Amino acid sequence: MRKRSSVYILLIFIILGSCLTGSENENLSPVFDDYIVLMVIDESSIDNGIEPNDFSETDVNDQIAAVGQRDQLKYFKENVGKTIDLYTGQVGDEGWFALKNIPNRWVNAGPTGNGAQNYLTPGPGLGAPNIDNDRDVLLDEIPKVTPLRATALKMLVGVKVLAVVYDSDISVNYSPLEGNLQGANLGLVAFEVLDVKKRVGGSDADLPVVTIKILNVEALSQFGVVLYSNAPEPQSSSEPEDVNPPDTVEIPVFVLAN
Repeated sequence: MRKRSSVYILLIFIILGSCLTGSENENLSPVFDDYIVLMVIDESSIDNGIEPNDFSETDVNDQIAAVGQRDQLKYFKENVGKTIDLYTGQVGDEGWFALKNIPNRWVNAGPTGNGAQNYLTPGPGLGAPNIDNDRDVLLDEIPKVTPLRATALKMLVGVKVLAVVYDSDISVNYSPLEGNLQGANLGLVAFEVLDVKKRVGGSDADLPVVTIKILNVEALSQFGVVLYSNAPEPQSSSEPEDVNPPDTVEIPVFVLAN
């Protein structure tokens, strides 16, 4: 209970910090020193040969992509502390996704009693080899895999993220909202979200540009893992057309991943 209480105490600091602007807003980052938000990212945001970074295949572990791959992406591992921009896809083809709950089948899969850790490790059916060779059988029809559009992205400013990066698109169904997390992975990345701004010069459906500071995944191994529980949920693949980061947003709510 002490750790869960700490998460809610963090929200008080977020409320205070959300009123700050400019350099003062950088003071938000120490608030999250003990917690990191678990998310998934697909090829619409991080892949080789795409803008704005034009990563090489080896930069993003493309040559070793596999189901259950959890090595840190090479570029991110070698550029800890660097600030870069990432595109986040388009409406209907988003690149960032929030996980809002951990299915019981992830908990039961092992090797630990924590489903989030079993996904990150990963356990049988979550990416690890097993006797039936169904390495990712437990990763389909995952409830509340939520595509992030402009408002949801803006709510993450000041937040540290740990993401599993996929080598292809993550598919999502609506009504009910659920996602398919099967497929090959490039590995893990960690970063702090510094800014979210409108993408210009492209399509009207383009989602924002997110400025991040790269963090070291290995240095975050003792952090508490939380889920982004109030990320706004799109009604469909086209509605709302939420592409412009608003000036003000709701306070993000995080719950412990279990």
